[in-house]
Amino acid sequence: MLPVYPGSSRAVARAVPAGTASRTAKSPRSVRVERVSTSGVEVLTRAEVEAVAAVPLGAPLISVDTGAMEARLRQKLPRIDSVDVVRSWPHGIGLKVTERKPVLLVEKGAKFIEVDGSGVRFATVDRAPEGVPMLELKPARSASLRRFGSDRLLQEAVQVAGELPTGVAGDTEAVRVTSYDGISLRLTRDRVVTWGSSEDGAVKARVLTALMKAAPKAGHFDVSAPTAPAVSAS
Repeated sequence: MLPVYPGSSRAVARAVPAGTASRTAKSPRSVRVERVSTSGVEVLTRAEVEAVAAVPLGAPLISVDTGAMEARLRQKLPRIDSVDVVRSWPHGIGLKVTERKPVLLVEKGAKFIEVDGSGVRFATVDRAPEGVPMLELKPARSASLRRFGSDRLLQEAVQVAGELPTGVAGDTEAVRVTSYDGISLRLTRDRVVTWGSSEDGAVKARVLTALMKAAPKAGHFDVSAPTAPAVSAS
């Protein structure tokens, strides 16, 4: 056997009592939740989110059911589009929230229903958010309505709203739908855009941008047939 000299690693190892390392390293069960952090909220408040999350302070961090917490948040707070509940070692729980964004508003009495880019009606508010167009869903009693239904027509309007060029979207006051291929936009300064159906939305957006640059004082733009667009004074 080789001699053990004072100060060597073998000597230090022999000097440490057996079991000390296991006593100093904490067991996952002994690490408990002490704090909660919330990020990503815009309309919702941290207090609202954390109240619904009901993070069990003092419980072992490893035992927290993050999946159940996520499901509860999505169910009780429909403004939440997605949420990730993560363990933040050694003593935290993080709530990472992504809120739904309204692309259209549906007027209901004196209130407004917010509709997101997936067509989900997720919240009713007292005041219309700035910059979000109204949906004027007024389908005629026609074969188009019988075939597609109002829900499908809503989806078409949502798709159009999501494909509008940034400059046009900011000026859009309302998206009007009378049939599947009867979608139009009411813009500021009494301007109107005949959009047609939701098909070829990206092409129509590019054509509309070009038309508005070429004829900035026009009152009516027709991109329903994007290969043969039209512009008129009113």
